Amino acid sequence: MSLTSAMLVGFTGIKSNTVAVDTIGDNVANVNTTAFKTQRALFETVLYRTLRGGEAPADPLGGTNPVQVGYGSGVASIQRNFSQGSLQTTGVPTDLAIDGRGFFIVNNSAGDQLYTRDGSINLNAANMLVTANGDFVQGFIADADGTVTPGALSNITIPIGTEMSASATTFAVFDGNLDAGATPATMAAVVTSAPLVTAGGPATASTGLTSLVDGTGGALFNMGDVITISGVQKGGVDVPTVNFTVGIDGTSLGDFAGFLESALGIQTDSALGGTPGVTIGDGTSAPAGALVVTSNLGQANAISLDAGNIFNAASGAALTSYTATPAVGEGITTGFIVFDSQGNPVEIRLRMAMESAGPSGQVWRFYADSADTGGLNPALGSGTITFDPNGQFLAATGTQLTINRRNTSGASPLSVNLDFSEVNGLADAVGESTLVMNNQDGVPAGTLIGYGIDDEGIIEATFSNGTKQVLGQVALATFINPAGLEAKSGNLFAVGVNSGDPTVGPPRSGAAGRIQAGALELSNVDLSREFINLIEASTGVSAASRVIRTADQLLQELLLLAR
Repeated sequence: MSLTSAMLVGFTGIKSNTVAVDTIGDNVANVNTTAFKTQRALFETVLYRTLRGGEAPADPLGGTNPVQVGYGSGVASIQRNFSQGSLQTTGVPTDLAIDGRGFFIVNNSAGDQLYTRDGSINLNAANMLVTANGDFVQGFIADADGTVTPGALSNITIPIGTEMSASATTFAVFDGNLDAGATPATMAAVVTSAPLVTAGGPATASTGLTSLVDGTGGALFNMGDVITISGVQKGGVDVPTVNFTVGIDGTSLGDFAGFLESALGIQTDSALGGTPGVTIGDGTSAPAGALVVTSNLGQANAISLDAGNIFNAASGAALTSYTATPAVGEGITTGFIVFDSQGNPVEIRLRMAMESAGPSGQVWRFYADSADTGGLNPALGSGTITFDPNGQFLAATGTQLTINRRNTSGASPLSVNLDFSEVNGLADAVGESTLVMNNQDGVPAGTLIGYGIDDEGIIEATFSNGTKQVLGQVALATFINPAGLEAKSGNLFAVGVNSGDPTVGPPRSGAAGRIQAGALELSNVDLSREFINLIEASTGVSAASRVIRTADQLLQELLLLAR
């Protein structure tokens, strides 16, 4: 090899190692670039000049190896390392990081489909998910029921501020346990007032309210007086205050008894057992002229009246001096909210009482009422829940409740089906029953105020009414050979001839990996390794330069000999 060739060989070393320095410099410059993937320069030998070929062993010689001189080095490839970078929590809910081999799919302004690991994503002014440089994030759109079916890719829109229409409740699902050790409801609470009298003797149902007198002979009520019923409790829960106007809502004591019976929501169906209702004592079972309030069976239905609960607002006179017989039969009361067609809340209360228990199981009876019926009587009806001997739900009756909404502009009636299939009838260690509504399908009107993305890329919108709705799913792409992708500016990649076609699917499918919201992937640059590589590359440049200088000095010596 001539000295001139030696200089050219040294030049190839400088050129190759300079490319390595460029690559290392790019890595170091992007040490804080989101999801940057480091590169390395790989060298290869170039042509060899054979000075003498090798010879095979032949007696008596042992063979010789070929004698070759290389012409330097070249860059074989610049290889990108797609190993996972560390995930760093940012606290920004729109930031997304991929833990796996997947790539986010984006469309740029020219309509080109590109790929990135950079998950610094946000909403633009049109409520569309975009990357930091404005490319549109691609995903799968959910249908009206919130079901996502992977298929065609679309831009993802999250319409913040969109109004959700109200929808009426059609079903309510309950959970809990009704204590199998409870005492069956066999007696009702009975409250009896002091006898009401007229100037001529005890009052009857037909006695006019204006004929009732107090102990001094003065009139208890006059025409137009307002009788207020307030502070009454039923099953330990306050009953809404109501007013009875003498001469408008009724004139007789029987009219008032019927009004009170309705206001207290006492259900008088004979199938319910007992003799519930509000009556006037006839001197046999109760003192003549006394107001007798008989509740439905069980403690959950027990009505209690105290002095001053029924009074005349005009005169301040009150019906006092009550005697009470307590109810027998443990139970539970629970209230829950449903919604009408306009999203107005409607409160319903269930009062549970054990009806019977035996070897074949147990039967509980529920009494439903609502103060939002728009009428005087809150009672909605009654039904039963039956459990087998193992305390498992068997059947329920009377579960379809109809609520009149005549005093509202919403659709009337509101029909709600009660589902008790998840309720048990087992003995409770402390003798207590529990019952809660855990699901219902009605919602008031709401505004879309936020969203979240889970590890499967599911985008779930949150409305001001507490409702959540799936809008879509972020899609990921994987490649057989990601190192074959062509890098573009802005942390983007395009499909390369050696990358293979993208396999598109949801996160957590195949090798795509999962998504972590509120985090970003850091670059996988190892600075200590890069500094070592930089020393090696700079040493290679220096050494190759020394070869060129040495060859040049030898040439100068040859020229001096020629002189």
